[in-house]
Amino acid sequence: MTKNYTQLSLVQRYQIEAFVEDGMKQKKIADYLGVNPSTISRELRRNVTS
Repeated sequence: MTKNYTQLSLVQRYQIEAFVEDGMKQKKIADYLGVNPSTISRELRRNVTS
């Protein structure tokens, strides 16, 4: 049995950015977007600017 993965859309990426800036927790963001919390975690880790 294989899982179907879909990439986050550009709109979802901007939403994540806005939610994080507003202080929303990763679990809540995941629930709102209908994705797994690990997806949010990976996205934030991937796009950290140093």
